[in-house]
Amino acid sequence: MNQIGAENQTSITIDDAMSESNELDSCYNCFQHFVANGFSKIDESSFEGDIIKTSFFSSLSRNPRISYRTKIVAIHKNSNTSQCWKIRAHSFAVYTKAVADTRGGDANIKYAWYGASKNEICETVMHGFSWRRHSISVSPAKHGLDSVLCSEVDGSGVGHLLLCRVILGKQEVAREDSRDQFHPSSMDFDSAVDDISSPTRYIIWNTHLNCNILPCYILSFEAPLCLSGLTEPKTIKPKTWITFGTLISILSPFLDHSQRASLEEQYTNYLEKKITRPQMIQRVRAIAGNQLLSAVVKLYTNKVQFWT
Repeated sequence: MNQIGAENQTSITIDDAMSESNELDSCYNCFQHFVANGFSKIDESSFEGDIIKTSFFSSLSRNPRISYRTKIVAIHKNSNTSQCWKIRAHSFAVYTKAVADTRGGDANIKYAWYGASKNEICETVMHGFSWRRHSISVSPAKHGLDSVLCSEVDGSGVGHLLLCRVILGKQEVAREDSRDQFHPSSMDFDSAVDDISSPTRYIIWNTHLNCNILPCYILSFEAPLCLSGLTEPKTIKPKTWITFGTLISILSPFLDHSQRASLEEQYTNYLEKKITRPQMIQRVRAIAGNQLLSAVVKLYTNKVQFWT
């Protein structure tokens, strides 16, 4: 297996073999929830997928360390044709015209990112934004990092962002005490920002939530950093590891020809960065089976590497 050195010691651990399947299942179930609510997965290499991907990484460019180590797992497009979504889309169109008529013909529509926990993203996809909130803060398309910071990575290391169309209309600067504000300060304004000349936050008030924001895409990303302040873990945690190349070599005698060929193909895809590490682990588990995989990894409990 001459490709082992190319891995840079990317490996599978006992924790991976014993527990990561539940985390990956959680991520898969989340995607199933998106699909069940009218969001269809699109190809990253498609025209619209490439635009979203380019915009996302461009928005992370002010922190190259984060941009380099963040990977897109999936992009889902809002293709919902249910009556509920038709009403939401119609309301957005009606409000667009109303704001445009009021503001000299320009409703000032922008794309913006919204980061939250997996559960909140799922709830928003199903029911819309919560009316219990005073306002929603979204990030301009070029400030995606701020929404990444607001998201919560789940057990599989995956976070989710909504990419929305937002009706901004005429904007005012949010007051310092705006925490208790539910609506624009006067009829002269439609939304708020943190800075008129160079905004990093768009604020949509409670009274406008599900008329002035239309979720268009869900971007799921894998971030190997801790998103609480995006700092590296302070503790060094020892884990028993075995490289994918070595693992496949050991598994081979226990597998038939088609299984070995399938593992080799997935391994090549992984080295060429066509699939992510969690996806590689999931596919190894599917081909070799949990019992065999766990038994093989346990054989290497004497090999310890310190991960940061």
